[in-house]
Amino acid sequence: MANETPMGNPGVVGLAGFGITTLLLQFHNVGWCDAGPIVALAFIYGGLAQMIAGYQEFKCGNNFGYSAFVSYGAFWISLGVIFMLNNFNIYHSSTRDLGWFLVGWTIYTAIMWIPAMRIHGAMAITFTLLLIGFILLDLGHFGYPEMIKVAGYELMLCGVSALYMMAHTIYAQVFQRNVLPVGKPWIKF
Repeated sequence: MANETPMGNPGVVGLAGFGITTLLLQFHNVGWCDAGPIVALAFIYGGLAQMIAGYQEFKCGNNFGYSAFVSYGAFWISLGVIFMLNNFNIYHSSTRDLGWFLVGWTIYTAIMWIPAMRIHGAMAITFTLLLIGFILLDLGHFGYPEMIKVAGYELMLCGVSALYMMAHTIYAQVFQRNVLPVGKPWIKF
């Protein structure tokens, strides 16, 4: 038992997949790029890689990481499928259809936001930004389209925050100390 091989932290892949794919979608939402790179990332890095990271979190006994990475991986794959169906005129999702899709993810994110505040400050910030971003996107899809651009800029911060947590984990192992602080939990009960 003393000679067990140390395991990698699957969260570093999940956070990178989430962070980079979130950034690219927001670049699209503010008009900086087209949908092509987003669809590719949604299927592979935001979707597949994040889901694999989530299943590895399951093996580590981390229900928060398991649920978050598998669920948001499924979000990205679902969004990629919606883009593909629209592009090939197989089924056209209206703005309202996409709005209801986002409302479901807003509710899921609100549920995950509570335990995120118990982990550490960086996780709390990431989920707070994600929840606000989903709410802005909901508004954008139900009558206030200008909110989509606002959400785009706000969710860029969320993507960067996820990448910061990834960097924290990698740097801590490589340098054998906490190089990038993540802050204390917002709630302690």
